Amino acid sequence: MNRREFLKLAGLSMGAMAFRPVFSSRLDALSIPKPLAEFPDSEVIGRITDPGVFLRSKPSNEAGMDTVIRSLEADTLLEWNQEVVGSVIGGLSNQKYVETPLGYVYGSVIQPTKNIPNTPITEIPAGHAGFWAEVTVPYVDLAHEGTTASPWLRDHILYNFPPRLYYGQVVWIDRIRTSNGFVEYRWNEDAHGRGYGYGGSYGEYYWGDGTGFKVLYDEDVATISPDVDPVEKTMGLNLDYQTLSCYEAGREVFFCRVSTGVKFTSYLGEEIDYSTPPGTLLTHWKIMSKNMTAGEEGSGYSTPAVPWCVYIQGGIAIHGAFWHNAFGETRSHGCVNVTPEAAKWIFRWSMPYVSLDAGEERRSLPDHGTIVYSRKA
Repeated sequence: MNRREFLKLAGLSMGAMAFRPVFSSRLDALSIPKPLAEFPDSEVIGRITDPGVFLRSKPSNEAGMDTVIRSLEADTLLEWNQEVVGSVIGGLSNQKYVETPLGYVYGSVIQPTKNIPNTPITEIPAGHAGFWAEVTVPYVDLAHEGTTASPWLRDHILYNFPPRLYYGQVVWIDRIRTSNGFVEYRWNEDAHGRGYGYGGSYGEYYWGDGTGFKVLYDEDVATISPDVDPVEKTMGLNLDYQTLSCYEAGREVFFCRVSTGVKFTSYLGEEIDYSTPPGTLLTHWKIMSKNMTAGEEGSGYSTPAVPWCVYIQGGIAIHGAFWHNAFGETRSHGCVNVTPEAAKWIFRWSMPYVSLDAGEERRSLPDHGTIVYSRKA
């Protein structure tokens, strides 16, 4: 499902359990300041990532069992008890369900989040034009400022879905205001922002409650295993098992499940191949947050603030994905999706090091960063 299809369905879905305010697509309402929402009191909070997700009485989607309790809309928040092994029919590898007090949700369509509020700062740090910040709550509702131009925002308005930042996203903050009774940070998403906002010569900015953002400091991006020779750091990507491992002198020090590029046959019978390539891939660009927009109207995708991007070939990157939890299944347009937490670890551990001041680092052959050995049987 592409982003526009998602937003269209999200706008039409009528789940009864949404923990979100009613959103109006009127442009004047779009700019209204929005304090942080109330979130469930749970150590882990599950956020429904897709529209029309079923809450079930048992962890199974087998026909004839009549397990559906109700349909949930996107951004419904649920208390997360535990993951359990269920029975998933339909050609998928993932068999995990999340148990909640109200029933079971298929694990691939519910993002695990936390509610970690922060004490906002009230001034931009001296000598700096802004700062990087990480979302540490399930979501932050946004108040828009400037031109309405990006596909991402236009789709949200069209389908009456509130523009938000989600747990794990990383953004560049360039202003702070306190004029509305609480501290707000301004996320700079213009065409020349630190995350290369959607193209065009205009300004597009968003304000969000500062309580939802953790200000990043040097220790938050410090290199993991700094004493290890960078040549001894390598990554192994298994396209068959959808896993990624990090090695130091051949010793595995990190492991996670991934979602790489998908290959499928469209409903028109067309073969679509976004497969992530096998081979020796070289890290050549790292950037803390990146706007990823591509494709044509009606069939592309538009996703701002994709966190912790490690580019390993052309437009293919290892990066955090907050829009699904389907790790272990092929899903992407070629990139290597991992959880935001895993992406941050890989970003910090891999070479080259990226400072907060720089925000990104690039290399050109013969120079390169960490090598990724991608293999497929």
